[in-house]
Amino acid sequence: MISTRGRYAIRVMLDLAEHEDGNYIPLKDIAARQEISKKYLEIIVKDLVAGDLLVGASGKGGGYKLCRKPEDYTVGEILELMEGTLSSVACLADVRKDCPRRDICETLPMWTEYDNMVHDFFYGKKLSDLVKENKKEQG
Repeated sequence: MISTRGRYAIRVMLDLAEHEDGNYIPLKDIAARQEISKKYLEIIVKDLVAGDLLVGASGKGGGYKLCRKPEDYTVGEILELMEGTLSSVACLADVRKDCPRRDICETLPMWTEYDNMVHDFFYGKKLSDLVKENKKEQG
């Protein structure tokens, strides 16, 4: 399950992409538009900055902005930064951990196929795709 951290991080990134004008966007503006607590967003953007997805500036004229163009971000990279692995089962989440049943596990192919579908879906969806979808919905 994707937590609020992951979902809100996508909303922050999408908000920044939609309102990008070359300037830093204050977190209070994002919080107001997204109807999310500014205090909670402070935690989320700190991780996004640490993960090199956003750049922040403090003081007058400060705020946050994207480091790259929206088409250069995938939803998958945002989610994995915020959530950790998107793997459905522990034996696929940590490839360094050798499962003693790997060679005989009858369900492993199913979990692998499922994880590949999830990975391909989220890594195949760009932030710019979400911007386009929102513009289309808004008319």
